[in-house]
Amino acid sequence: MFSPRVLKSASSLMCRGLSTGQMCRQGKAPDMADVRNRLREIVGASTNWKDHQQALAERASLSQYLAQSQDELPAKTMKDSAVEAHLPLGSQPALREKYLNYHNSVRFGRILEDLDSLAVLICYSHTWNKELKRSPLSIVTALVDKIDLRKNIIYPDCDIKFTGHVTWVGKTSIEAKMHMSQYHDGAYTNVLDATFVMVARDPENKRAAFINPLKLESPEEEAIFQQGEINKTRRVELSTASLLKVAPTAEERTLIHNLFLNTLDTQTVSFRSRILPPNSVWMEDCKMKGLEICHPQERNIFNRIFGGFLMRKAYELGWANACAFVGCRPTLVAVDDIIFRKPVEIGSLLLLSSQVCYTEGMHIQVRVHTEVLDPLTRQHSTTNVFHFTFCIDNDIPSVVPQSYGESMLYLDGKRHFDETMRSQG
Repeated sequence: MFSPRVLKSASSLMCRGLSTGQMCRQGKAPDMADVRNRLREIVGASTNWKDHQQALAERASLSQYLAQSQDELPAKTMKDSAVEAHLPLGSQPALREKYLNYHNSVRFGRILEDLDSLAVLICYSHTWNKELKRSPLSIVTALVDKIDLRKNIIYPDCDIKFTGHVTWVGKTSIEAKMHMSQYHDGAYTNVLDATFVMVARDPENKRAAFINPLKLESPEEEAIFQQGEINKTRRVELSTASLLKVAPTAEERTLIHNLFLNTLDTQTVSFRSRILPPNSVWMEDCKMKGLEICHPQERNIFNRIFGGFLMRKAYELGWANACAFVGCRPTLVAVDDIIFRKPVEIGSLLLLSSQVCYTEGMHIQVRVHTEVLDPLTRQHSTTNVFHFTFCIDNDIPSVVPQSYGESMLYLDGKRHFDETMRSQG
């Protein structure tokens, strides 16, 4: 990441680009309201529902400005996309109310919303053409590769700073890495690191669109870019080895069989007779579900449901599930591998299902599955899958699968947990 001096310079340029909405104070980085206002300007969206629909209908005319190949676009540097934004929880008590939870800490779901907005702005900063008033690109979140928490506490009355820039670019996709720090005891300390992958689409969000290539200016930037290549390769390998596509490994099959043997009733020695081992809970009893009606107020700048809203709702359900499972307040360790499989339309019935799928020591792995229900056809379509790792200060009961499907959820949870532990060193 770049130095504060470079980031401040980049953010000042962005402030000067704001022509409507809340303006940045001279010499100060924008806050999250500025970020969202700037995104509306870039796309041509409106805060008024009817105007918003009309503005998006008019975006089709911007297709003429799309590049026919990546070679037509000028290369951009990492500094071109460097952004800094503030969340003034310390100096704006009214704003603090929106972020406060009943534990007198910060609602992490709100932070997820802010990260998603910032990632979109970072990518628009990379692709921005100053000769155009509006961008012909529709940049949307493809996946959240990883969010690692570096501190357990986020103070509700201390200012937060977000910084980030583009770290890797393909032909139509972009990786953005962000850091969040908080001012406490006279200094900013790192709270979390986040990596998002975004994709560029045409103005109507119907097909892929080319984006500016990335120009690397130093060995440090080359190393950052290579890490992006490694991340891409890792994602492909994980997808190829998905338990929805291939059988478990020999080691995983042995693990599942041993779990099964531990649940056999030694008195009956029957495949049908199962008993719960000590300090264990059946996986079937570790679920929690929710429903959201997707109203227009949760729309994004492209007239779909905001990805940050989906992440917030999934996180809050996953946290509640973990809390009910352990009987105390869990702490988030990491968010891993959130894939946005399809957009959620306004008016959808969104079903959320949370499952504690794996535990180890003091850690809990929670999977949240979201799907859209069409009330007319009664068809279900998966939209997202979320993976959260939590921990508490005591050892946690084991979850035990009974069916083959639950065993696959168990192994998938273990894979994500192991990957989180490896990434944290």
